[in-house]
Formats: sequence, structure tokens, C-alpha cells
Amino acid sequence: MIMASDAFHYPIGILPDDIDHMGHVNNSVYLKWVQDAVVKFWETVAPADAVTRHLWVALQHQITYRRPAFIDDLVVADVVANGTAGARAMFTTVIKRGEEVLAEVQSTWCCLDSVTRRPARLARDIVVQFIAD
Repeated sequence: MIMASDAFHYPIGILPDDIDHMGHVNNSVYLKWVQDAVVKFWETVAPADAVTRHLWVALQHQITYRRPAFIDDLVVADVVANGTAGARAMFTTVIKRGEEVLAEVQSTWCCLDSVTRRPARLARDIVVQFIAD
């Protein structure tokens, strides 16, 4: 489980269109939240030149849904980068309402060169800025 002090906190606004026919946030919306949170995490912790030179694409998400979210909930996605392997990076995102876990997501992303759109390994000095100890 992510420790609150180690995570990047990404507040989530729930929109009326996020609500499905059962009255809660549709499962597919959680995927958008994770993608937005991981990208914002990168944009916040990486040096500006690294953000300009690199893009991220999701390769895999494994989502475990725990509890539903509703229109008036205050929800946060806590993101931690777990490690890298070549051009890949692994992240854990925990979506919470207060201390209550709504969903846990393990995801793998590929770093791309922003010009060539080819996989790009991050320099070690950049990796150490966003990987949790």
C-alpha cells in the first residue's frame, strides 16, 4: 500500500457524465483518472526539459475495484512510481475517498521520445527524481 507521505496526490473532480446507469462512477472513468494522474505526476516531478523530450503511453493497467464513487465524493489519486526497466516504468495508483480505498491500479507505461515517438530509456538522473525509495 502506498504511504500517504510518499505519494503524488492528484485531486479528481467527478463530472455528471462520469456517472453510469447505476448511479455511481462508471468503471471506465477510473482508467481516465489513472492516466491523467500518472501524466500529471510526471509533469510535476520531472525536469521541464525531460517533460518536453518525453511522452508516456500506457501499456497495461490492472485495476482492482473496491468501492463505488459518487457524484459528490471528494476523490484523490495517489501515485507512486515503483521502478523502471528500459523504456518502461511501473506505477501504483490508489484512488481514495478520504482514507477509504476505492480502487488500486498497477500500471506499466512506455516512455517515448517526443520527436521520433520511439521507446526511450530515461537517464538515471531523471529516474531518481520520481522513483520512490
